[in-house]
Amino acid sequence: MSWSETTLKLPGRMGSALGAQALASWRSIYLTAVVLVLVVTPSSYRRGARGMLAQQIYVQTAPVLTGFTALAALLCAVIARIVMVTAQSYGLSHYALDLVVRVMVIELIPLTAALFVAMRCTIPAGVQVVQMRTRGQLDTWRRQGVDPIRAALVPRAAAGVFAAITLAALSCIVALVTVYISVYGFNLAGFGGYTRVFGRIFTPSLTLVFVLKTWFFSLTVAIMPLASALYTPVARHRQGGAELGGFARMFAVLLLIEVISLMGNYY
Repeated sequence: MSWSETTLKLPGRMGSALGAQALASWRSIYLTAVVLVLVVTPSSYRRGARGMLAQQIYVQTAPVLTGFTALAALLCAVIARIVMVTAQSYGLSHYALDLVVRVMVIELIPLTAALFVAMRCTIPAGVQVVQMRTRGQLDTWRRQGVDPIRAALVPRAAAGVFAAITLAALSCIVALVTVYISVYGFNLAGFGGYTRVFGRIFTPSLTLVFVLKTWFFSLTVAIMPLASALYTPVARHRQGGAELGGFARMFAVLLLIEVISLMGNYY
């Protein structure tokens, strides 16, 4: 193929790629709306559904709590030490504690928790949905009058949201304790000043942005892998490109949410 022919076909390829990305984003938004409606529907919590939901919450949350807590504590200790030493070397030690709390608790911890849940929980849950599609289990449920979204996706999506929020809350507590120990050591001498710094940083508007950001992070990592698993053709999953494309879209959405939250906090 000549260079001129490739150049002529480039706009068409770009248009097809943008259309595919727009369709995937719309499917994710649609699935999010459907899942949220089903989550608040009482019929979604019948006896069998409650057992499936409890199982998914346990499977996606309990096995990763210890590992992520240790990772969060180590990460917070290292970053807090780096920031404190750097601030002291430039004579800015009175700003170091504010900077550590803002960077660790408000910005870094929620994003780290969301990515951790995506890699360890929700992307493997999406692989399970792909395997169910390959075996024909979703089609069997449809023939039996069972909604596959209610049976297969709602428990996994709700468990993913629960896991992301739980890890974010736990890691924030770990970060606050680790930062305090890194600055003041194992004593209560700086507890009063530390709580005043914390109260000064977490204003009502910043707290609202933080809660909304954590909520949208959890929805993103819970829904987008399942949307990719449900709507992407099985043949593409077998080729191995669907998971990578879905992760790229999810990461782009997470970055967009982070940028919007930064604008809400600092502009």
